[in-house]
Amino acid sequence: MNKLQLIIKSLLAVFFVLMSFTSIGNAETTMSEEGQYIFNTLGFYLGGVLVAFMAAGFCMLESGLVTTKSVSTIAAKNIGKFAICSLVFFLVGYNLAYGIPEGGYIGSFTVWGDGSELGTGYSDSSDWFFQTMFVCATASIVSGAVAERIKIWPFFIFAALMAGLIYPISMGWQWGGGWLATSGFSDFAGSTLVHACGGAAALAGVIVLGPREGRFGTKGEKKSMVPFAASSIPLVVLGTFLLWFGWFGFNGFSQLAMGTFDDVNAITTIAVNTHLAGAAGTVVGAALTRLIGGKTDIVMMLNGALAGLVAITAEPLTPDPLLAMLIGGIGAVIMYFGTKFLESQKIDDVVGAIPVHMFAGIFGTLVVPMSNPDTNFGSQLLGVISVCVFSFVLSYIVFKALKETIGLRISKEAEKLGTDKAEVGVVAYSIRD
Repeated sequence: MNKLQLIIKSLLAVFFVLMSFTSIGNAETTMSEEGQYIFNTLGFYLGGVLVAFMAAGFCMLESGLVTTKSVSTIAAKNIGKFAICSLVFFLVGYNLAYGIPEGGYIGSFTVWGDGSELGTGYSDSSDWFFQTMFVCATASIVSGAVAERIKIWPFFIFAALMAGLIYPISMGWQWGGGWLATSGFSDFAGSTLVHACGGAAALAGVIVLGPREGRFGTKGEKKSMVPFAASSIPLVVLGTFLLWFGWFGFNGFSQLAMGTFDDVNAITTIAVNTHLAGAAGTVVGAALTRLIGGKTDIVMMLNGALAGLVAITAEPLTPDPLLAMLIGGIGAVIMYFGTKFLESQKIDDVVGAIPVHMFAGIFGTLVVPMSNPDTNFGSQLLGVISVCVFSFVLSYIVFKALKETIGLRISKEAEKLGTDKAEVGVVAYSIRD
């Protein structure tokens, strides 16, 4: 058998397999139940893989924005958090979120188990994998904001509680069929449930920790950033691109199905709107810094892109492309002025996580009724307030408890030395003769 014959037979085999999934009528093609199960499961798996790339994105972005004295610590925090959140979400977090009675408030403290059946429409394992990547992303939002002064093991403890308690409970209120779901609240892929939740936790953390030594003047003015210069802008750009790439899984596969004509069309529509919102946020970030500051700030461009992506996440399906661009652009505006506001209050957010994720996430959630007629502003506001307050209060309590017990912040001497030497003993960048 020559190679051409082999290729033809292989293509025919694939064709007949696909045909076995379908029932072809005069008007439409409908995939069988088994075929839908396969494609939906594949969607969760591929979506999870894409969102997993966001872990690398957060690591690169944070590594680039901290000083050269804290890069190894950031890397350790990100790989440690990724592992810890996955384990804890398996042991308790998943069923806290998805074991909630309809209209209820909290699920069960039980270990996740695979109960896959054809009738569920997809593999339970694929769903767990996909959802786990979301909880890892939520904890990552906190990591960058509290960088360069938090001890690594207290952060790990917080990440465990974020994955096992704070995030699953508040997320389950909506996605687990809890009381927010029955109240009419809508958050398609998590502008509030993931991003604002993580941003509120980050706000609690930076308040308890306080700013880095020497970050602000005695009168509250922002000092020169030279002592706090980013270690590597190319790493920040790489991190942003990885996050942007991962967002297509984050938003696109939140459709939760790809086994029908409508589902695959929805996924591609979501991809278009997500991309355009991020692009608009980038341009607006560049324009604002040029018009206001006289220079085009690359960091604000990158955070503008992320703010645009966060803002569209609450509803990436129903807006038309022009509205998606508008939402992304306004998200960048909110991020820019939110950053300036936090600086005026001497709140030291190293990577801009709070304005990017919390402020832009709240905005994106509140404007969902502009394109989705099945929602209303009152329900959206209720969801935003309840999730953000819950996350902030519990996170504040956890950070305060850690501060008063095992200690939360490194010493002034260790901060001057750098967290790489003080916390992990590995220097990321060394100068050789």
